[in-house]
Amino acid sequence: MLASGFALSAAAQTLPAPASTAPAGPAKIAVIAMQMAVSQTNEFQRNFADLQKKYEPKRAEFKALSDEIDGLQKQLEAQGDKLSDTERASRTRILEDKKKHAQRLAEDSQSGFQGEMQELYNGTASKVYEVLASYAQQQGLSLVLDVSQEQNPVLYALATTNITKQITEAYNVKSGVPAPPAAKAPAAR
Repeated sequence: MLASGFALSAAAQTLPAPASTAPAGPAKIAVIAMQMAVSQTNEFQRNFADLQKKYEPKRAEFKALSDEIDGLQKQLEAQGDKLSDTERASRTRILEDKKKHAQRLAEDSQSGFQGEMQELYNGTASKVYEVLASYAQQQGLSLVLDVSQEQNPVLYALATTNITKQITEAYNVKSGVPAPPAAKAPAAR
């Protein structure tokens, strides 16, 4: 998500500044944890859950393949000295092929998931930014700083200057996406 935060920061820098006159009096400054605001929106949470469901079959396939590799490895270790050189070499080759397949599967799945996750985050972040810009104008804010970056320059900010929750709530209202159902607590045994 950090990389997506950088992408959002770069996108925000290329967007024109909102056309407004400077408020009278001292500048009003607010801070926002933009990554948190985006990831806590109902829309992002819903779409992230859908993305996880989409990749669940790949995770299950990888787990089954990993279990098969573990079983073959244990068989080879247990029977290794009883097998002929040809049989041992054949089983070792099969095991290595399955390990390579598992590695490719994991890399492809991870790459696909990360790419789609990046698209999901960036799409939602651009819409949250629009709400942020509107909110800042309505509140007469002169400056909004993103404190979610690892190298952010904010060393201190009053809690009352943090608008993360207000922006998330405003976006949820604007998007009309209902909150995802609460996760079910595991049953006590």
